[in-house]
Amino acid sequence: MKLLLAEDTRDLNHVVTTALTHSGYDVDSAFDGEEALDLILRNGYDGIILDIMMPKMDGLEVLAALRSRGIHTPVLLLTAKAEVDDRVTGLDAGADDYLTKPFALKELLARVRAMTRRRTEYTGSVLTYGDIRLDGQTFELSAENSVRLSVKEFELLQVLIQSAGQEVSSDYLLKAVWAEVPAADGDTLWLYISYLKGKLRSVASSVTIEGQRGGGFRLLP
Repeated sequence: MKLLLAEDTRDLNHVVTTALTHSGYDVDSAFDGEEALDLILRNGYDGIILDIMMPKMDGLEVLAALRSRGIHTPVLLLTAKAEVDDRVTGLDAGADDYLTKPFALKELLARVRAMTRRRTEYTGSVLTYGDIRLDGQTFELSAENSVRLSVKEFELLQVLIQSAGQEVSSDYLLKAVWAEVPAADGDTLWLYISYLKGKLRSVASSVTIEGQRGGGFRLLP
């Protein structure tokens, strides 16, 4: 699999590139946002890792440019702890996951494996429930309008759709969607439930998610 790593701190770029290469990935490196965007537009990648804080164009600007061009390659954002608003903005703009610095290389590799594998598994699958349609090739949720979901949003909605309106426990959802992210907890799940509720509203769907923080959740048509 071919990845792009855009990280302007050269030592960190070198360490991460080496780890990814040793794990079997073909990695291109970029050290600023403009270089990253140029590489993405000229090459095909299975996954993209973007640092938010980069010169010339920051990671959020690169992400926005990709999504505006219809490029749906999965994106993992690297963020500093203080960049909470940027993380939320990035997920809303179409990022698939984020990882906070400093991070363990083992966790980064797990996030990359999950991000790239899930997209491969879902390509071509289409799920429907009520008035919504979930496309595994584009990761788009459609009703009256369409919106692109992140990988984790897609996985979460997929599990809920496959449960056909039955209540699914928080523990089950965490194991199904965040098995490779041990730090994920009920707050993580609630955050993504909130994202999905917003996405359902944005496509003008009548489908709703019922449930409370820490309990079970289910879709209602």
